[in-house]
Amino acid sequence: MLGSPLRRANVHDREILRLALPAFGALVAEPLFLLSDSAIVGHLGTAQLGGLGVAGQALTTLVYLCVFLAYGTTAGVARQVGAGDLRGAVRQGIDGMWLALAIGAVLIAAGWPLIPSIVEAFGASPAATPYAETYLRVSLFGIPPMLLVLAGTGVLRGLQDTRTPLLVSIGGFSANLLLNAVFVLVLDWGIAGSAWGTVLAQTASAAVYTVVVLRAAHRHGAPVRPDRRGLRTAATAGIGLLVRTAALRIVLITGTSIAARMGDAEIAAYQVGFQVWTLLAFALDAIAIAGQAITGRYLGASDVTGTRAVTRRMVGWGVACGVVFGLLILAARPWLPALFTPDADVRHLLLASLILVAVQQPVAGVVFVLDGILIGAGDGTYLALTTLIATAVFLPAALMLYHLDAGLIGLWGAIGLWMATRMVTLGLRARGDRWMVTGSR
Repeated sequence: MLGSPLRRANVHDREILRLALPAFGALVAEPLFLLSDSAIVGHLGTAQLGGLGVAGQALTTLVYLCVFLAYGTTAGVARQVGAGDLRGAVRQGIDGMWLALAIGAVLIAAGWPLIPSIVEAFGASPAATPYAETYLRVSLFGIPPMLLVLAGTGVLRGLQDTRTPLLVSIGGFSANLLLNAVFVLVLDWGIAGSAWGTVLAQTASAAVYTVVVLRAAHRHGAPVRPDRRGLRTAATAGIGLLVRTAALRIVLITGTSIAARMGDAEIAAYQVGFQVWTLLAFALDAIAIAGQAITGRYLGASDVTGTRAVTRRMVGWGVACGVVFGLLILAARPWLPALFTPDADVRHLLLASLILVAVQQPVAGVVFVLDGILIGAGDGTYLALTTLIATAVFLPAALMLYHLDAGLIGLWGAIGLWMATRMVTLGLRARGDRWMVTGSR
């Protein structure tokens, strides 16, 4: 009797690792884009690094409000795969890619005249403002390919393929690092060179995803032209995820805005600390990506028992990885600040911030895994509600600590409270069974 549960656990572990390990490499590429930008731009000066911090948060907000293009597509495609309809799975993914291009075009048109207002809203200092505006003006042209990468990644994850996104991400990161080094350090284009390097790397990645998905469409006989009903379905299916993501971004925007108002050294330190936090969040999210794909497929096949068992295994993996990541940060903490800035004040602030970043990792492991599992189940309405609750807890705490002059330590403490609230609300949902809706839709 003991052998059977152990064998099932081993099967789930292999399944999780098969999807999560390649997803890990693909996910960390995005924060590595900004981390490599930070390392290069940081040598231009503190004001430039602060400008990148503000612009990076604004740009990430614009893009990840549309994260449903990846997450919603993964869940929907995986359900079709579980139900045995590969043609329908690819067709649904293609609708998401067309929607990504349409949203990207709208964001360029709407965002260009608003750039000064966006930078001001994020609280950039007078010294950092021109650099933030320059980075944003160039980076807007990379939004359509970035959204196309999100949608294309969702298609392949739903098809249970995380290896191809890994290869594309490795190529994209390598190109980004090389182009940034040439444009900024060799050609002396300043912060604009960093933005152009990222735009070109993202465009090349989007082109690869397009080719891969078109080949899958040909293989399974799925049409590739835009379909009005499919576009409408793709747009409306992600409303819950859109609200969830908007609430998440409110927290992150508020954090950047508060840090920017503390001073240039604080926003520079927060920029680097936040990118480390994001890197680890994406790494933990690798298990969540496996959760999206596996949960969607199991529920599409109406396998409730398998869904429950693999959920328990993924949560265990999340906790274990969170502990490991926290210990790695503490071990690397004495040397990390020197990689990003020569400014002694920024280094001092970053050293203190990294302790709280490390302590939060086990909680983050639970939060990201459960979030991914419920996304895979299509439980967007509950995710939207609980994320709004956690945001309502964070905002007054962060503002109170700011007015009490608690500095970056207070800000990171408020982020820890936000994560703990999310862990409690997601854990309560996962213990029940209302989220386990079976079938292809």
